[in-house]
Amino acid sequence: MPAPISFPIDTAAKRRVLMDAVESVRATLEANAQAGEESETLPQASVEALYESGLLRLKLPHVLGGAEADPVTQLDVLEAVSRIDPASGWCLMIGAASLGSLGAFLPDDSIEEIFSGGRPPKVAGAAAPSGIATPVDGGYRLTGRWQFGSGIRHAEWVSAGARVDGGIDGYPRQLRVAMPRHKVKVHDNWQVMGLRGTGSCDFSVDGLFVPYGFAWDATSVEPRRGGGLYRLGRPGFVTNEHSAFALGVGRRALDAVTELAASKIRGYNSANLVANRPTFQRVLGECDMQLRAARVLNVEILGEAWECVCDGQTPPPPLQAQMRSVATYTTDVAAEVASQAFRYGGGEALFAGNILQQCLRDIHAAAQHQMVSDTAYENHGQFLLGLPDARVME
Repeated sequence: MPAPISFPIDTAAKRRVLMDAVESVRATLEANAQAGEESETLPQASVEALYESGLLRLKLPHVLGGAEADPVTQLDVLEAVSRIDPASGWCLMIGAASLGSLGAFLPDDSIEEIFSGGRPPKVAGAAAPSGIATPVDGGYRLTGRWQFGSGIRHAEWVSAGARVDGGIDGYPRQLRVAMPRHKVKVHDNWQVMGLRGTGSCDFSVDGLFVPYGFAWDATSVEPRRGGGLYRLGRPGFVTNEHSAFALGVGRRALDAVTELAASKIRGYNSANLVANRPTFQRVLGECDMQLRAARVLNVEILGEAWECVCDGQTPPPPLQAQMRSVATYTTDVAAEVASQAFRYGGGEALFAGNILQQCLRDIHAAAQHQMVSDTAYENHGQFLLGLPDARVME
């Protein structure tokens, strides 16, 4: 096993290390992408490449060997991986966020057990509070079934959201919990249209005992480790991931149709290359501008949020709403770009194995996620209107 990557503190140097890591896994992710589509889970070779490269430590506190990267650097890294292989990008974003959150919030004794021998584990997670946690002596009894456990077949630990039973005084309303993967039942139900290679199966537990030290309330408890990254709040901690995935998939689709257009003929005239058609040229130029504009907007809003946490403040609710809304907007833009690329790909784009049909399926599957639903625009609009009951998440 190669020596673990050490991440520098300096932002620019850290970004270089992370982007070099992306390049180091490119060949492996490309070679195994189709196998993931066929097996409906991320291939083991891709999992190990993401792990050994250090990329799964993207959001882990530096004190635990993580990169603890700022939101814009995360955007760069996740976009680049998603551009190589959308399923790998999606599993990376879920795995990195799940590991980073428990690394920041769990107490030292729990971290010592989870990080056996100082080694960061592979973690899958589902944030939705689909479980019920009943307080008992020393912890909670947890029962529930969660959807969309991306990467769970390769995980060693699992984090999940839960509601605390009964609204008991002295207990939080919601929790995140960490559980050993071998104590969780995985349901083989990931037969889907898009994001096939993510292996996002349901998982469940029935009456599992979770000690207090393996549960945390990330909405109100101060992080035990790390800096401003863990004060971005929810949804601020994860919104940039959805933007990054969308930008990567949109750009991959545009790359593919640009390459195809140079050799593809549409119609009965053998000289009628798609690349020579003014309609395609216009669409290509517009799609490029849409992706670039969405990216700049992300950098602007994420930069504002980062300034807040660097000043010791959690981004205020209106800014949190913008962070979520821009992720929805970016996903919408990427869905339109992928749709246009698929259209101009012609009949070739219909076949299994063609990246244009995969990008189309994957971005529309990603658009089904609650984080990038239309409620993000609604909540953003509520703050713009100054409504007293405006909320970031519903």
